[in-house]
This record gives sequence, structure tokens and C-alpha cells, in this order.
Amino acid sequence: MAFEIKQQIRLNQQLRMTPMLKQAINLLLFSRQELVEAVRQELLENPFLEERESENDTAAQEIRPPSENEQQESAYPRDELVENADWEAYLGEFSSQSRTAQQEYESAEEDGNPLETCHAAEPGLEAHLMGQLLLSSLSKRQKCIGECIIGNLDDSGYLTASDAEIARLADVDEAEVPPVLHAIQNFDPVGVAARTLSECLLIQLRARRDDRDPILVNLVENHLEDLEKQRYKPLARLFRIDMETLKEYLAIIQSLEPRPGGSLAADPTAFIQPDVFVYRVSGDFVVVMNDEDLPALRISPMAEELSTRQNQRSDAEKEYLADRLRSAVWMMRSLEERRRTLYQVTESLVRHQREFFEEGVYKLKPLVLKDIAQDIGRSESSISRITTNKYVGTEYGIFELKYFFNSGVSAKNGDQLGSESVKAHIRALIEKEDSARPLSDEELSARLKDSLGLRIARRTVAKYREEQGIPSSSRRRKHL
Repeated sequence: MAFEIKQQIRLNQQLRMTPMLKQAINLLLFSRQELVEAVRQELLENPFLEERESENDTAAQEIRPPSENEQQESAYPRDELVENADWEAYLGEFSSQSRTAQQEYESAEEDGNPLETCHAAEPGLEAHLMGQLLLSSLSKRQKCIGECIIGNLDDSGYLTASDAEIARLADVDEAEVPPVLHAIQNFDPVGVAARTLSECLLIQLRARRDDRDPILVNLVENHLEDLEKQRYKPLARLFRIDMETLKEYLAIIQSLEPRPGGSLAADPTAFIQPDVFVYRVSGDFVVVMNDEDLPALRISPMAEELSTRQNQRSDAEKEYLADRLRSAVWMMRSLEERRRTLYQVTESLVRHQREFFEEGVYKLKPLVLKDIAQDIGRSESSISRITTNKYVGTEYGIFELKYFFNSGVSAKNGDQLGSESVKAHIRALIEKEDSARPLSDEELSARLKDSLGLRIARRTVAKYREEQGIPSSSRRRKHL
């Protein structure tokens, strides 16, 4: 068999992910905070990009018409130097709301951030205890031991090191550790630096002078597991007390703090700034983009000056400057495309979930990405990216855009109710139930069928209940 070498011309298509295309895709996926950081980083690195300092700076600056010689010398495309248009005029092209509704919203909008979003940073557990240690009457040697103890506390305030390990860290005798540990355990919050739950609760009982009751101390030392599993009748027989007395002991134990350092060691509250707002104005809904903290970009006038000096630069310098200019223009176009996509998606969500925006979560309908993609003429992958880590502010609260996409549960009349709405109904039924006779999953399924006509199985109810962190009926039952 003979082999022959031939040349052939073949035409095919291939998708290439250029750096600029990757940047545009990433901007769709970025959260609000990540977007602000990315824009500010580009402002630092790109000499052709700058931030508009005031509202008086127009979005489209007039550029001096170049001479014929300058046009020949310039390596930059002149049409790409046009600034991004004013956002108010830009929104008008995509808004389906009347201009009157827009003006009514603008007249009612309040300036500034709500007072509750302004807060000071709170000290953590370690800093809180170290402050008390430095102000205590302990000796310098004991304070060194105390630092080792505080440094070995977990987020809940429990001590994770033994006396021997602390003594080795502080380079002291093991007998010197217990007195310092006892002092720290009585710092605020009381019970910190305990090693077990029983020890933690006993420290708090001693501080409250409730440790004189032997039954209460015995319950805390030896029967916490029985209390957790609600074995009340055997405990009442064991200590020869009635149920009312046991209930009083239980109330005292429940008033103690099982995680003394939890409130101080917890992560700080994260305040979410919505990317977009939906306001109700005169019976209609207005979609308003939140551009606060996001720098308004424009092409620097330096680009005009640099474009007239091409003969004085090397090829490497020309290539670098041209690349930076293309990057600046692409960043502005990508931000504009991200903004337009987010606006169109939110507007489509308002159309599809109008009953939610009118009446709340109980009216949420089933919705999938494909519905929004077909409505605005985008791909499902783009819709998935633009709805990830993006939030919308409504009169019912702040919701992630992904929240509006959910499966449906069929009703007898042929309608469907969104799974999030079903979860809300389950949560409402459980909140109204008798704590002595909580509703089982089967009973919840029957009530949903009677009140809403939903065809929902018991196992589906159990799944929705577990997703909300609600325990089963047996664990919700109160025996006392």
C-alpha cells in the first residue's frame, strides 16, 4: 500500500476565547463587590481609563477633530474614543415603563444610606478577653499564662488545650495554670475557657449562686443528654419531684449560655447592597439600577494627546498603548453590556413574577432559566451568570435573582405553585401548630391539599421542611 502526501484547503469554524471575551464573561459573573474591585483595579493599571469626578462631567466629551497628518499618524481607531453615554438616557432605551412613572419614582427617592447600614466594627472574643486580662490584678507571669489560655480558645469560647500544654507554652509549672484558668473563666462572658458543656454551665451556675441546689447541679453534671432527648418522666421519678418542679429546673438550665464566646466570635453581619431595585409606582413597577460606589468611567483626554506623537515612539510602545486603549474601550463596553443584561433580566423577572412583586412570596410561580432566555433573546448560560450573586431590592425584602427560579408543584385546578411558595406555606403551618401536638409530614401534606389543592407527597414535604432547617414533628414536640 502506497502513501501519498497531499495539501488540502479546509474551512472550519472555531471558537477562541480571547482575553477580552473572558473579561466580559467574568464581569457577568462578578458580584457587586467583585465588580467594584475589578473596575478600580483597571483604573489603577490602565492610563487611558479614568473616573468622572462629578456629575457635571458629561459622558461624551468633544474631541478636537484631528488634522489630516494626525489621522495618518494615529494608530488608534478614532470611533472607539467616544465616551459611554449618559446612563439616564441609556436606561430610557431599555425601559418599558412610562417616563411619567420614572419621574414619579425620582421625586420620591430618598437620598443617602439608611442609618442602620452604618455600624462600627465590634471586637472579637480574643480582643475582648485580652482587654480584661490586661486590666486584671494578675501578676505579669500569670498574664503570660492567661495569654496562652486565650490564644487556645475556639470560636465558641471553649478551651482546646490541656493544662500541661498551656504550661509548656508559657514555660511555667503545670500547677500555676489552674488559678489563672479559674480567673479567666469568670471573665465576661462567664463560662468562657471551659472544656466541656457541663463545666461551662456549672461555672455560670456558681456565678449566679445557683450551685447550692444538688438536684440542679446533678442535672447539669450527669443528665444533659436526658434533657436533650426529653426524657422528663424518668428524671422526675429519679429525683422524686413533680413535672412542674422539673420544668423550673429546665428553665434555669435553658437560661444559661452553652456557647459563651459565640456572640463575640461570630462573623460580622454582612450588609448586602442590591444590584437593582424594583419600586411600585402608581400601580406599575419601575426597575432602577444601583450604581452607587461603582466608578463612572471615561476615556482619558491623554489618549488624544498620545495619539498625535506616534513618530516619536518605538513599535513596542505603540503596541502597548494600543493594547491599553483597546482594553479601556472593551472594559467600558463590557460594563455597559453587563448593565443592560442585568436590567433586561430583572425587567423580565418582573413580568414573569408580577404576582410576587404585588403580593409576596406566597404567589411565587415556577420559573426556569430558559423562560427568561427566550424572553430577552439571550443564552441560558448568560442568564445563569448574570443571576449569580446578584440581588434585587423589593418591598418584601432583598432576594437573590436565583431565588425567582424554582420548580413547580401541581394543583388540582391545573395551576402550579413555585416550590419557594410551598416552603413558605409549610413554614406558616408549622408556626401556627400546637407545640404539644406538632403536625407530621403526612398532616402537612393533607392540609396543603385541602387549603391550596396541591398534589404534594409526604416525602416532598419532608424535603422542603429539611431544606429550611425545620426538625421533624417528634423533635418539635414539647412534653411539658
